[in-house]
Amino acid sequence: MNKIKIITDSSSDLSPEQIKENNIDIDPLCIIMDDKTYLDGIDTNSTEIFKWADANKTTPKTAAITYDKTKELIEKYKNEETDILFFCISEDMSTGANVARMVAEDLDYSGHVHVINSMNLSTGIGLQILYAARLIKEGKSAGEIADIVNARRNKVRASFVVDTLTYLSRGGRCSTATALLGNTLKLKPEIVVENGKMHVAKKYRGSQDKVILKYVNDLKPMFKNADTTQVFITHSHASEDIVKKVKQFLEELNIFENITETKASGVISSHCGPGTLGVLFYEK
Repeated sequence: MNKIKIITDSSSDLSPEQIKENNIDIDPLCIIMDDKTYLDGIDTNSTEIFKWADANKTTPKTAAITYDKTKELIEKYKNEETDILFFCISEDMSTGANVARMVAEDLDYSGHVHVINSMNLSTGIGLQILYAARLIKEGKSAGEIADIVNARRNKVRASFVVDTLTYLSRGGRCSTATALLGNTLKLKPEIVVENGKMHVAKKYRGSQDKVILKYVNDLKPMFKNADTTQVFITHSHASEDIVKKVKQFLEELNIFENITETKASGVISSHCGPGTLGVLFYEK
């Protein structure tokens, strides 16, 4: 049986413990500030990004994983004769999957590198990675795992609520006029990921803490048909109090075996802004 290695771009937002436990390698996405490129999670973080964005009244540009870093990772495991499961943010959001495929082809290792277009972001990718890790432990081959994970990716339920429309506006995700009006009216959109793309679902109104509790409560019907293995609370600088309340709410439902809080990566944070929180899980 061939050895199998999981590599993911930095947008997957798994906890440090999960990364270590499953021996996952991270290929950083890029964040560009003042015409300088920083590696996500290595050279910069969300705190520094928010500080820069507010000072400059704009958001950083973001870019895919680099060819050179990806080559370094894949070449290492080629030399060890290890098969690779390479998880990437949705191809509708980044060209990272194509970078990984190009590197694998250039290294003449395509048959051993299974590039998985998650059609998702953040822990919507993380859920798929943890599923793949379980399948590795069951002894399945890399090819089998890629097929199984791809067949199930439409069962990922990924959504989040943003506190301010300013960052979506700065990043071109909504118009400036919409952002100004939305912020004035205290509108908080629920962003849902479906078929690899983001779209607005519900629109809440009020303080972020109250909105998040309403949003989580609105998910209750979906929780009844959830895979009980894992649920994520993923956020970018949400208050400790609201995170605690969301976790308590989920615990009291007595549905999920593992409830994990994770912090959004720099790339995810730069687009959604501070105070954003999402609950992500697999549906059965």
